[in-house]
Amino acid sequence: MPVTERDQAETEERPRGPRRTRSRIAAAVSVFGELLITTGLILALFVAYSLWWTNVLADQEAKRESDKVRDSWAADEDTGPGDRDTKDGIGFLHVPAMGKGEILVKEGINPKELNQGIAGYYDKPVKSAMPWDQRGNFSLAAHRDGHGAKFHNIHKIKKGDPVVFETKNTWFIYKVYAILPQTSKFNVEVLDSVPKESGKKKAGRYITLTTCTPVFTSNYRYIVWGELERTESVDADRTPPQELAGG
Repeated sequence: MPVTERDQAETEERPRGPRRTRSRIAAAVSVFGELLITTGLILALFVAYSLWWTNVLADQEAKRESDKVRDSWAADEDTGPGDRDTKDGIGFLHVPAMGKGEILVKEGINPKELNQGIAGYYDKPVKSAMPWDQRGNFSLAAHRDGHGAKFHNIHKIKKGDPVVFETKNTWFIYKVYAILPQTSKFNVEVLDSVPKESGKKKAGRYITLTTCTPVFTSNYRYIVWGELERTESVDADRTPPQELAGG
């Protein structure tokens, strides 16, 4: 039979349905792909903000607060007897194994304080002892990632490493004797005045550093314990002890 013009037109129109379907699928895939790219960019920006920009802001705030404390010391504004808690900051933590630099220490472990790029001494659930107390556990916490990440390199601390705390009048030199790489976030016994989990059984003068672990999570806590070896008076030039020489 001869092909009529009508038959030819119907034959030309038949493939259009599948082509339109494929075109719609391709358009949907393209839109979905663009959404994935956009979502990826947003997530990347959020990560950059959380892990980099918050560090920048926290370090700037910590520098301002640290300068305020040191200016106060230089002006001899603290008229109290010896070392004491001034609320602006009780002193500076130095841990050579974690890198150069100092960490301002203030009261409290709430995020508002720790987000300022500092370390905080525990005011709850267990009250921390002070370094100048004759016995007790000077217990500190700081972020491991973001907001200054002052304890980011805590895993680099080894047994025998020095941990130095500087106050207006005194250098407190501790020696690391025990490390607990992972424990429950609810394990407050690590903060006890006699931290038995570290192996100690008698009262002494201890320091405990705590932070989140693994990196980029807050599932568990990483613990480092040290014991006071000696103290040194701060001289007029604030010459650091030999453990910080060259730091």
